[in-house]
Amino acid sequence: MTEETIRRDLEKIETAGFAERTYGGAVLRENDKEDLPFPVRKRANAEAKKCIAAQIADMIEDGDRIMMDASSTTLFVAREIRHKKDITVITNSIEVLLELAEVKGFKVMSTGGSLRAGALSLVGYQAERMVDGFHVDKVIISCKGVDYHKGVTDSNELDAGIKKQMLSAGTTKILAVDGEKFNRISFTKIIDFVDLDVIVTDYDMDEEWQEKMEDCHVKVVKC
Repeated sequence: MTEETIRRDLEKIETAGFAERTYGGAVLRENDKEDLPFPVRKRANAEAKKCIAAQIADMIEDGDRIMMDASSTTLFVAREIRHKKDITVITNSIEVLLELAEVKGFKVMSTGGSLRAGALSLVGYQAERMVDGFHVDKVIISCKGVDYHKGVTDSNELDAGIKKQMLSAGTTKILAVDGEKFNRISFTKIIDFVDLDVIVTDYDMDEEWQEKMEDCHVKVVKC
């Protein structure tokens, strides 16, 4: 690939709002209106996602039954829990299914449903119906936007639908979200803060945000 080709590609992704040009390259950033292809998303803000995943892994106990959505952050969580024992995972993520498929002692279940190819997620009525038939100890999701007034939002109504269904099936509801998603509003509502239990993030919340979380009885875990 020539330098000219690389330069044109960088200009395209910057124009689309998917990256910020820097000297010698570009910094990937996620978009609150559109989904980047999954292989690109999992490289965006990777260090923060690894830190968040490590904190969540500490919350998961041997024998837990968990649900995970198809976000790039939950893929990092899947990598962090491979050493756990007797874990049941229900997910609509193709990447998480592949990551955990051969882990000894894990029971890994797919939601089924229609494939959203770019997101590598399984969505729709069949996926939501499958999730509705189970109850789990912990549900882990991410999102595209976290806003003080509007709550937790996503860019696609099908992905938001399966996340809502997952959250309704769990005892402990965990939002895994890096700081770039804060103070953004995306297309469709997932959940209000008052209905969450834990937020794990690298975001430095100011006093107003901290008071909001306290009022909503949400535990904030900062990495």
